[in-house]
Amino acid sequence: MSVNVANALTVDVEDYFQVAALSSVIKPHQWEQYDRGRVVPNTQRLMDMIQQAGHGATFFVLGWIAERYPDLVRQIDKAGFEVASHGYSHQLIYQQSPAVFREETIKSKSLLEDIIGKPVRGYRAASYSITPASEWALDILAELGFSYDSSLFPVKHDRYGMPGAKPLPHRLETPSGETLVEFSLTSLDIMGYRLPIAGGGYFRLFPYWFSQWALSKHLARTNKPFVFYLHPWEIDVDQPRVAGLPLKSVFRHYNNLDKCEKRLSTLLSKYHFRDMETVLESEGLLSRC
Repeated sequence: MSVNVANALTVDVEDYFQVAALSSVIKPHQWEQYDRGRVVPNTQRLMDMIQQAGHGATFFVLGWIAERYPDLVRQIDKAGFEVASHGYSHQLIYQQSPAVFREETIKSKSLLEDIIGKPVRGYRAASYSITPASEWALDILAELGFSYDSSLFPVKHDRYGMPGAKPLPHRLETPSGETLVEFSLTSLDIMGYRLPIAGGGYFRLFPYWFSQWALSKHLARTNKPFVFYLHPWEIDVDQPRVAGLPLKSVFRHYNNLDKCEKRLSTLLSKYHFRDMETVLESEGLLSRC
């Protein structure tokens, strides 16, 4: 390992047809016709890679997936990984009402807890969609008993972003005055511009050497853990190609899928990873239940 800091490795468990980049063509009511269970073997491959490299990880599981593949959720838990919530329907929160968001979040949390028989403490919003327009969601997360959130991306983006968010793990005060631990998605300040470096599409877009340089630069500057995220579909080079997408969406979704798994293997050999709950405990921000 190049640095002895324990970083948070996270997997957002959703399938290719559920991502925001494809939402202009594929609507939620059509998901069943696309679902052929690709998420199961892809998630299992990631689990195997992470276990073989000797790491821990948090799997933020979409409720829609958990409802259809409860055995996959049990496998994640039985393997010693943390199970956390990715909401239920993977819709952008700022396009939902507080009532709908609360209902879906309760449904997802209860579903996961019933499957694994233990509390679910962490939450991550679909497409990091807790923004200034949906900051009220933090109040609901605190109200529903979540210990931490990892939805705030302190960058500017056309679909998400909370530019004023603190970029390191911290305790935040929700709009109503409640306290919630936040593990913001990792970004790097480069000459006043905050660049997203936490994984996903950025991990595929940037050359691998740049991602490793940026993550190492973050560790050197802050001596604080970074969070890295990936989706099971990002190692699925054989996934069906969806027609009729805008060029921007084609680029965001399909760019360098064939390189992602090898890059991840290299990353796992360079850094020390644990699940998010354990990392936040080591930072003194959470205590073990």
